[in-house]
Amino acid sequence: MTTNRNLGHYDRLYGLIGRTLGHSFSQQFFNEKFEAEGINARYVNFELPTIDRLPEVIAARKNLAGLNVTIPYKEQIIPYLDALDPHAAEIGAVNVIKIYHQPDGSISLKGYNSDATGFADSLRPMVNDGKKRRALILGTGGASKAVAHALEQLDIDSLKVSRSHREGVITYGDLTPEVIADHLIIVNTTPLGMYPNVDKCPDIPYEALTREHICYDLLYNPNVTLFMKKAADAGAITKNGLEMLLLQAFVAWNIWNK
Repeated sequence: MTTNRNLGHYDRLYGLIGRTLGHSFSQQFFNEKFEAEGINARYVNFELPTIDRLPEVIAARKNLAGLNVTIPYKEQIIPYLDALDPHAAEIGAVNVIKIYHQPDGSISLKGYNSDATGFADSLRPMVNDGKKRRALILGTGGASKAVAHALEQLDIDSLKVSRSHREGVITYGDLTPEVIADHLIIVNTTPLGMYPNVDKCPDIPYEALTREHICYDLLYNPNVTLFMKKAADAGAITKNGLEMLLLQAFVAWNIWNK
């Protein structure tokens, strides 16, 4: 866990919590924004081995004003919050926290979700012809919930894929060429292929992909994941998650400053 506590001279402190954060560009993005706009604030990474370390992070930093949340804590964070934005409650996952410091010294946390908006705004120009109405979501974690919500807002039906079978979820073994042909949008919400494990990718029948398919990877480090490379080799349109990251970051900034 990040232990640097010599950040009290900043008016506001923000950060990212997750288990491993070497892949993230958020710290660079926000600190460049603060410097460019002359804002006396700093953004730092907090690598937490378990989510129960969160209260320690908050208690040690009196100027902490907001947090982003990433893998694997987008769902685990919810019991630690005092309130949920209705949008985040509907999704069932949180990736933005606003921290309220009360006059009596108490602290309250409210959770939001900017992932769904970021993903929807990023995907929308790619599907505005109305021809792609079904999607496969690879993974069932917090990010997949935001993606499912965004797809619903775009009037696109979605089906989740996981390693284990349960209600409403199929397995990778169920991905026949017919299923692939019937779902022209495939979204990877798993960490497979994320730096430094760049030689991994979801186990789907890439040979069944066509030029009609969109394969969207929420990962952005590396710039081209193995999932994207194999999809592109089959002729599919590919996109990584960097634009989504930037779009959701703008939403997060507006939440922290409203």
